Amino acid sequence: MGFDDEKNKEGEKENEEQYKSEGEPLSRQVSESSFYTTDQDDDEDEATKIELGPQCTLKEHLEKDKDDESLRRWKEQLLGSVDVNNVAEILEPEVKIRSLSIVSPGREDIVLPIPEDGNLKGLWFTLKEGSHYRLKFSFQVNNNIVSGFKYTNTVWKTALKVDSAKEMLGTFSPQTEPYTHEMPEEITPSGIFARGTYSAKSKFLDDDNKCYLEINYTFDIRKDWA
Repeated sequence: MGFDDEKNKEGEKENEEQYKSEGEPLSRQVSESSFYTTDQDDDEDEATKIELGPQCTLKEHLEKDKDDESLRRWKEQLLGSVDVNNVAEILEPEVKIRSLSIVSPGREDIVLPIPEDGNLKGLWFTLKEGSHYRLKFSFQVNNNIVSGFKYTNTVWKTALKVDSAKEMLGTFSPQTEPYTHEMPEEITPSGIFARGTYSAKSKFLDDDNKCYLEINYTFDIRKDWA
């Protein structure tokens, strides 16, 4: 749901170095080189998909490299309080998006309904032109570790693509409590040409490009909040 065209290259480099310093995500490398990039289509993701190694269950993850003390500690930190002995040996992780909302200073959060089939009928939300906002969501991970979890969003106006954004969220282990994430703050465009109805597509994917939720929706930018 972004409209920013300028990126801070220096900040991207620092984020990338910090992420790499934490170690590889359990033998399943994240394919993106930065936390936040734009101007990339979903089709490009499919075209440049990297062949990754075979998936492992949680128990198999812990057995791998068990003689490497630093890697063992990192895995234990990643898994947290997960009782591996009571987790089913399922290869495929399950990720469920529990909530979506738009947060804007001085206003109550706009709680967005999540459609079961990913297709919304009618307008999903309205934003005021020139307003500061951010997307906030929670998600739950079950069965196995999800690597390279990311959010992508593409926006069109009258069939013309006006924005494309992607944010790398990270690697997450199963746990009973949902994770919560807030996107970077953005500012809606303003002016007569910015107002109107937009169509968009949001996706939540992992580093295999497995899609856990795809939402096709429309929204308005107006002079004031709805």
